[in-house]
Amino acid sequence: MAHGYDTMMTPAIEDLLDRTESKFVLVTLAAMRSREITNYLGQLGGGIGASVPPQVISTSSKPLSIALEEVAAGKIEAVEIDPEAEAAEAMEASELLAEQAGSPEGAHLLDVSDPEPGLAAAKSFESAGDVGA
Repeated sequence: MAHGYDTMMTPAIEDLLDRTESKFVLVTLAAMRSREITNYLGQLGGGIGASVPPQVISTSSKPLSIALEEVAAGKIEAVEIDPEAEAAEAMEASELLAEQAGSPEGAHLLDVSDPEPGLAAAKSFESAGDVGA
């Protein structure tokens, strides 16, 4: 589908469209990945490391150009998610957790409401040690 003339955009739109099923998917994929790259570049000094770094070496400094280069290189691709199937899986998981929590076998599960479960045990151990002193 390539034309006989050079375009100003690299990678060429035709090549990008060959990698996705439609131009709407391409735009959505590039926009989402561009936001991820922007978040990554914004937190470089913070040392958080929650975002995935760019997957290609690029001379461009624009996140959207980097995202489009990643699509052209085949580093990222769109995956269609069925919202009904996702909801059904989430419901099954929550039902399974509810069953485990109510049964004696579920007694070994941690209480996820406590952000640091070991901290509470350490505090109670320290306070018990102070009583005997």
